[in-house]
Amino acid sequence: MRFLYVLVYLCLLTGSSAIAQNRKIDYWLTRSDRSVLFTQQAPLEFGQRSVSGQVITVDDSRKYQSIDGFGFALTGGSAQHIVRMSATARAALLKELFATDGNNIGISYIRLSIGASDLNEKIFSYNDLPPGETDTAMEKFDLGPDREDVIPVMKEILQIVPSLKILASPWSPPVWMKTNHDTRGGQLIPEYYRAYAKYFVKYVQQMKAEGITIDAITVQNEPLHPGNNPSLLMTAPDQAEFVRNHLGPLFKENNIKTKIIVYDHNANRPDYPVKIYEDPEAAKYIDGSGFHLYAGNIEALTDVHEAYPDKHIYFTEQMVVERPGRPGINIASPVQRLIIGATRNWSRNVLEWNLAADPEYKPYTDRGGCDMCQGAVTIDKDSFSRNIAYYSIAHASKFVRPGSVRIGSNETDSLSTVAFINPAGKHVLIVSNNSNQKQIFNIKFKNRIAVTKLEGGDVATYVW
Repeated sequence: MRFLYVLVYLCLLTGSSAIAQNRKIDYWLTRSDRSVLFTQQAPLEFGQRSVSGQVITVDDSRKYQSIDGFGFALTGGSAQHIVRMSATARAALLKELFATDGNNIGISYIRLSIGASDLNEKIFSYNDLPPGETDTAMEKFDLGPDREDVIPVMKEILQIVPSLKILASPWSPPVWMKTNHDTRGGQLIPEYYRAYAKYFVKYVQQMKAEGITIDAITVQNEPLHPGNNPSLLMTAPDQAEFVRNHLGPLFKENNIKTKIIVYDHNANRPDYPVKIYEDPEAAKYIDGSGFHLYAGNIEALTDVHEAYPDKHIYFTEQMVVERPGRPGINIASPVQRLIIGATRNWSRNVLEWNLAADPEYKPYTDRGGCDMCQGAVTIDKDSFSRNIAYYSIAHASKFVRPGSVRIGSNETDSLSTVAFINPAGKHVLIVSNNSNQKQIFNIKFKNRIAVTKLEGGDVATYVW
């Protein structure tokens, strides 16, 4: 009989503990005055008490898109700085960026450049030839300079997170394929469309041989901006033809499962991917379209989704920079526009630009390279500091793991929100206070209420 009493007592105790655990909300805060930077706070608790005013309701019966991950571009310049760190310092940095335990932020998605981007020390492709020579069979294709920095850094990252999603984008084909024979601008000569498709095939295959699986490629970074160095002008009809007759069939012929993503440019031209989707022979090879937000409105992503709901949406680039001398940290802006804005408009990922730079924002190319692109971290020999892009991604990447699903949440005039349920069954709510005033509000989930507040410009991630 005594044993029975003990058993009942233990069951009640366990049940009480489970109930208490279910009432608990863990949360991480970033204050706009920098007094708190992505730091876990004392937990909140769900109860019945509420306050008058704003209510954020999280509704897990409403489900939207799956999430592939959050992260940055690992440019050649980023990899150059990382690979030059000592082994101990490099390991510590990569663990903080890519692991999920402790205070690590769990980056789960990386963008690579196919050849050089404008944040490389020098411009190159994987098939550079003397003037007048061509190599349509891609016999001289070689990953070359990437073997010095990008590939070794990627191998270390993949030891930490083998499931990392990788997107790769080209800035320019080899110059012998271009109308102007220059790394900057020009167009792809039609007679080299098939050779360029083989170039993509070789890239995916050679990276795979290095143990690096490319999950997706975009056909061209910023195809309507030929003023960067490197760059290429590629119109929507040209991109459709390239995918329809060359890249898509060649991927299929070589049994390459890497996704093909079109556009990869600003949200002010949603007509670009739509024009390609109108070509059914091209569209059948295409997984979705990629967007930046240097121009246009983030809601344009929803317009494309609603026009072609079978095609996925990706957010592939945005520079996030905190200007020198500015007091505090303007964390609410990138979280509202990108982390919340892109995912509320159907994006499966959010990638910011770029992972690392030095204190002078180097390296960058001439004739259009970005001379103000601050990294998520600033690396100075073996030391590094964290910047606004780091904190904005951290608020999502640590908790909204690949395979998470966006669920319902409302917004108010002052509070932008997005919510998810992750593969561990945890609910994640990200809230940005876009006003200059303190906002006291209720988080409502099912029949339970938690009361909390955010000062003006603050951001928090709530997990239960």
